Amino acid sequence: MSKEVQKGRAGKARPFAQQSPGNVIWENVKGFAIVIVIFLAFRAFVAEAYRIPSGSMIPTLLVGDWLFVNKMVYGPHVPFTDSRIPGYRDPKRGNVVVFVSPYQADEAQRGNDPTPTLVKRLVGVGGDTLYMRHAVLFVNGVESDRPASAIDPNRQVPAQPDLPDPAFAWQNRFALSASRFGAAPAEPSHDNWGPIVVPANHFFMMGDNRYDSKDSRYWGFVPRDNVRGEPMFVYYSYNADDSDRPLPFITDIRWSRIGHWIK
Repeated sequence: MSKEVQKGRAGKARPFAQQSPGNVIWENVKGFAIVIVIFLAFRAFVAEAYRIPSGSMIPTLLVGDWLFVNKMVYGPHVPFTDSRIPGYRDPKRGNVVVFVSPYQADEAQRGNDPTPTLVKRLVGVGGDTLYMRHAVLFVNGVESDRPASAIDPNRQVPAQPDLPDPAFAWQNRFALSASRFGAAPAEPSHDNWGPIVVPANHFFMMGDNRYDSKDSRYWGFVPRDNVRGEPMFVYYSYNADDSDRPLPFITDIRWSRIGHWIK
């Protein structure tokens, strides 16, 4: 027999041994686990979906909007720790921000989550002086460019008496008794409070729909470490507030909202 034939026989590949059922199952489990780990890492550090459950940000955000939230921008938190990975910029006045609420004792008494994750507009940063007069917000003496009338034009907000609210009592510790903007009222109310100065590394958050928003006026300043991200765009939306159709998440989709960038 020639050397060429011998070489050919010697180099002939043998078939791979057939894998056992246990090995096949283990390989599938590993593949599935890798996918889950990648998904959880992406959700924790890059982006996460968020649903709008209330009308506090009308008209910017509607009940039934689903958002993608950019977690990298302000620095994502490491799960199960108090650590945060640095982001590439800090929240600025005017940004719409997702954050963990300061502790709300009244919600705890009702059996609700006392520190829910919320989305509001950042209206004051550390060092800003804020006050409201006759329902108009002033920031450092300048009238806010987002008035209290910024509500859904399809809804009617009933007239409400501007009475002192006990929930605003926390402001008394920060209210200025004398300033170039005047003195703070002895009993702050919904439409008249401040001036107050936002502490360093804290923010003051308010909903765009100010007559339907429980925000920093009620539970105080938001620490920088509570910030979780910035909404990017609406990827799905349906009329979840007043639809008269069955299965509105399928039959009453707001097609014009899909892809809407949030400002």
